[in-house]
Amino acid sequence: MTEDADIRLFSYGTLQQENVQIASFGRKLAGAPDAIRGFRREMLEITDPAVLETSGERFHPVVMPSDDASDLVEGTLFRITGEELAAADRYEVDDYRRVEATTVSGLLAWVYVRA
Repeated sequence: MTEDADIRLFSYGTLQQENVQIASFGRKLAGAPDAIRGFRREMLEITDPAVLETSGERFHPVVMPSDDASDLVEGTLFRITGEELAAADRYEVDDYRRVEATTVSGLLAWVYVRA
């Protein structure tokens, strides 16, 4: 992890893949298991050619707020730089938007949800 990696990003999908991290950030990210409550996960068909090439997957997970506060989405909490957050914004297609959420571990992190 770089010293200025002080931004938290919660990932439940392809940003956890080493190949996507290297293509997007130029490095493999170090992270820890975590989760967010009150969200549910679905699959979304991706049509952006660059994202398809990077991830190698046509369907990506997407989360959205749930009416059931006990719903839980598991993933990984990463610490990244501001530059890496901008790179993550470029990677995520228009079907996603970035919001802040509190993880089960009690930390505030950015997460990409359905737009």
